[in-house]
Amino acid sequence: MITAISWVPKGAPKPIPSVADLPSKEEIEEIVKSGIELFTKGLGDLYYPSNEVDPYFKDKDDDEDSEDLEDLTIKPMDSVIVWVCEEPGDGEFNTYVHHEIMIFEFPLCTAWMDCPLKGGDRGNFLAVGSMEPSIEIWDLDIIDEVQPCMVLGGIAEKKKKKKGKKISVKYKEGSHTDSVLGLAWNKHYRNVLASASADKKVKIWDVAAGKCDITMEHHTDKVQVVAWNYHAPQVLLSGSFDHSVVMKDGRIPSHSGYKWLVDSDVESLAWDPHTEHTFVVSLEDGTVKGFDIRTATSTTSPESKPSFTLHAHDKAVCSVSYNSAAPNLLATGSTDKMVKLWDLSNNQPSCIASKNPKAGAVFSIAFSEDSPFLLAIGGSKGRMEIWDTLSDAAVSKKFGNHSKVNSQPVA
Repeated sequence: MITAISWVPKGAPKPIPSVADLPSKEEIEEIVKSGIELFTKGLGDLYYPSNEVDPYFKDKDDDEDSEDLEDLTIKPMDSVIVWVCEEPGDGEFNTYVHHEIMIFEFPLCTAWMDCPLKGGDRGNFLAVGSMEPSIEIWDLDIIDEVQPCMVLGGIAEKKKKKKGKKISVKYKEGSHTDSVLGLAWNKHYRNVLASASADKKVKIWDVAAGKCDITMEHHTDKVQVVAWNYHAPQVLLSGSFDHSVVMKDGRIPSHSGYKWLVDSDVESLAWDPHTEHTFVVSLEDGTVKGFDIRTATSTTSPESKPSFTLHAHDKAVCSVSYNSAAPNLLATGSTDKMVKLWDLSNNQPSCIASKNPKAGAVFSIAFSEDSPFLLAIGGSKGRMEIWDTLSDAAVSKKFGNHSKVNSQPVA
């Protein structure tokens, strides 16, 4: 099951990732001397950090080393995707799994970010939200890492009460107190990360400082998704199971903001990258609604009407993605196992292509910004699918003039 997808911009990863620090030769020898057996009854299976250190490994193949280095190298024009899943399945298109990271909690959402947490001009990190109240930050330039480089929030202490079976939980300062359902990195303020949680709260984190700066409580039910405006990066949208979408300015969090009411639980939302004043929201009932913030009213006034209402799918629309190169091109993915492409011109949506990607129920889709007509698709079968949408004649005819030359492999 693939629950979330993030594209990594070309050139962001290190050409050759580092390998996580492993036990030194001295540490391993100390373990051997102490007689401790680690998951083995003999020394032949003892793990060594390299073949050079391992006295039981005698055959060294330079050709294999060269092939391994070539496989490990990420070229500047490679397209890299990160996805989180419960059990990975086979993928199609020209994909190669570069490396994997084991996450101990069930992942729900991701956000790629380049905030330079370890110095330099920029980094290559992935924020991961899960069933836990914490947010893990992983360095994607390190292979075989077993711990995140940073954890935002989380549980500080658990205690069983003396009487009864209830457990008393103490949370870290500023932490969410329930599952983290949505994440959004701010590309303009690169140290800023927004989070949405089942605890009904929206939080804004200073990742560089490792702390929560702002907590907002403007929803009355689980908050499913958050998104920063591309053109006004201080403006944040949040969508909730309370059947509302709220827009707030992160600089004045005490302001009530602006609210739009919808007819069902919010599943996903996205700002239009081609204009600062429109967004779409997808719902559990299979509809997608478009809104124009220029018609927004305060939370104390009747809600604004949508620019359009689209009956997109037969089941929940879990994910939406705008194409960054072609105005008015929107992709939707649903638990009805279908992915559809829509032309939103003049607020009169029309379906121009649809596909059953054989991914099962579709939970996450994302257009690439570097190769904007490549659409990544993940679903219940755990298969990562890549749809070259320009291969569809209707898409090519309508939006082909916005395409860029794209012959690079996907990693």
